[in-house]
Amino acid sequence: MRVLPAARPRKLAKVPFVELADGRLQGVVSSGSDIERVYVSSVAAGDFAFACSTNNNRPCGGVRGAFCKHIEAMIDEAVVQYGGQRVARYLHVDLGSMAPNATDIRSLMDQVRPSASAAKPAAQVFSRFLRHLAYLELEPTTEPLPELQWFAPSRAAV
Repeated sequence: MRVLPAARPRKLAKVPFVELADGRLQGVVSSGSDIERVYVSSVAAGDFAFACSTNNNRPCGGVRGAFCKHIEAMIDEAVVQYGGQRVARYLHVDLGSMAPNATDIRSLMDQVRPSASAAKPAAQVFSRFLRHLAYLELEPTTEPLPELQWFAPSRAAV
C-alpha cells in the first residue's frame, strides 16, 4: 500500500488525529474550554451524516442540526492533512474542476442539509487515536515492531 505524505504540515494542538476511514472523515478534536476533554467527530461520505460526542460518549452541545465547531475544525485539518481534492473525493463532494478548500467543501455539504447520525463511531476512533499515541512513547529504534510485522518490507531492507 502506498503511503501519501501530508499535503502540508499541520499543528496538532486543536485536532491531534484525523483520518479518512470506514466511509467517514473522522477524528479527535480538543475542547476549546477544557484541557481534559476531547471530542470524537465524524462525517459520513455521501449523505454527510455527522456525529460529535466526547470521548465519554456525551453528545456535543454544539450539534443543533448543523456541523458544530469541532466538525468544522476536523474538516479544516483534514484538508491540510490530505488536500482538498482527496477529502472532497472521499466524501463524494462534487466540486467539478475547482481546487477545493475546507470552506468550499463545508459549503457544498451544507447545501445537502446533512443530519445528525444515529451511528456513533466514537469508541473505535478514540481507540485508534490512543493506539497512535502509544507509538509516540516508544524509544526510537531501527528494530521492527511485532505488531507492524504485517507491513511489506521496503526494497532497502531486502
